[in-house]
Amino acid sequence: MSLLPRPRSQRSDPSAEPFVLESGTRVITSPEAATPARLLAEALRTSTGYAIPVDTVAADERGADHLATGGCPAITLSIDERLTPTPEAYRLTVTAEGVDLVGSDAAGVLYATQTLRQLLPPATWAPQASAQVWEAAAVVVDDAPRFAYRGVMLDVARHFFTVAQVQRFIDQLASLKLNHLHLHLSDDQGWRLEIAGWPELTGIGAATAVGGGEGGFYTAADYRAIVDYAADRAITIVPEIDVPGHTNAALAAYPELNADGVAREPYTGTEVGFSSLAIRSETTYAFLEDVFGQLAALTPGPYLHLGGDEALATPEADFRWFARRVSELVAATGKTAVAWHEFGASGELAPGTVGQYWNYVAPEPGHSEQLRSFVRQGGRVIMSPADAAYLDMQYPDDDSAGLTWADGPTSVERSAAWEPTDVVAGVGEEDILGVEAPLWTETVGDVETLEFLVFPRIASVAEIGWSERRAADWPDFRDRLAEIARGWSASGIAFHRSPEVDWLS
Repeated sequence: MSLLPRPRSQRSDPSAEPFVLESGTRVITSPEAATPARLLAEALRTSTGYAIPVDTVAADERGADHLATGGCPAITLSIDERLTPTPEAYRLTVTAEGVDLVGSDAAGVLYATQTLRQLLPPATWAPQASAQVWEAAAVVVDDAPRFAYRGVMLDVARHFFTVAQVQRFIDQLASLKLNHLHLHLSDDQGWRLEIAGWPELTGIGAATAVGGGEGGFYTAADYRAIVDYAADRAITIVPEIDVPGHTNAALAAYPELNADGVAREPYTGTEVGFSSLAIRSETTYAFLEDVFGQLAALTPGPYLHLGGDEALATPEADFRWFARRVSELVAATGKTAVAWHEFGASGELAPGTVGQYWNYVAPEPGHSEQLRSFVRQGGRVIMSPADAAYLDMQYPDDDSAGLTWADGPTSVERSAAWEPTDVVAGVGEEDILGVEAPLWTETVGDVETLEFLVFPRIASVAEIGWSERRAADWPDFRDRLAEIARGWSASGIAFHRSPEVDWLS
């Protein structure tokens, strides 16, 4: 019985009879758990070919009524806020008589469904029906996350990914109980979101990609479709407009954003650090106020990401001044600003600004102090050490995709071995909002390459973000990884079969 992320508590009786999903099995849900119930039933219908009807019933004080129809065991879902004070918590009880999924909120119920699917045969994840015995071992799982923020970043600026491709990725993240998708929407090579009143951002800025590809962008309706799809799966979208550097696409679209008033040529290479907004121009802040205002209106989640990394073309004093002003612009929208840790060079950030750390597990000089600056100013931090958490690093055994600059290649074992509280001295558990694994896409132009680089290392950040801290146990993690990857195979994920793991057929 292999579960990933590892749950807090898992109690089983090997002598107990398993639950068997049958053609007459129903899903019974309280109204508050209707969305997780619908998603579970849809997944089970696809893989089993069974009808799996969903009945919505009022919940009593103990949860939804535990019913069975025609002698078949039922799957019941409900919310009980008394379960635990921890958000996203759940209890999953599997017996021969039925399955009971209770969450402290809708997200907790959703995560219980993901655990149930891991307990069922791997074909549960398949996009087509097959005939087999659909059974899950009897077990009681009590579970809750360690960190509130468990994320992945997808760079859609270097290479563009469609709404359908992003939604497929969201389903994959949800299966591992990840709950934030950070979308890197702008960079030197492309601007990927429609902004009313600024048509050349998409007319010129979205027309390019790394290597000369055709680019692309999301309309406001496209973006809302991504946000809504993610929300149903307990995933919050964190949009990023990277400033003041990584801005060539915007600078090519609007000359007035350049200090010299001259539009830049579109860029399709992979160098960094050469672009900068006009820091002392009020035109820049009118532009950013409009962009962040529209983005905030489109985004129900609490965060807007400002980027802020590798602004090598911006003088240091200007950068500190800019960091203060733009973080205040975001705060004025009612959102919490998030920025890469370089913004910590400013001691005057908007209160509560979140810092995201991208340097190494063993920090280079200066980076730790910049991160601690966020904590001193009342913010918390997201840990994304590049040499362990970056998903775009090459594998040791395959150099067909990915980069190596962050002490790469990066093995699966290394990706699973780091501990967030051990990276930056003075930044402890209470200061850490969570963890995130970024995927930069300079070398990633299609879904197959994306999945190859992301899987299996995404499972590492999922476990680090969810599971309680324990001594590193690579053999245990490796064996559970091999087991859940059978579901990846069934679903068609093009994961990398690293020789570090004895993969199962």
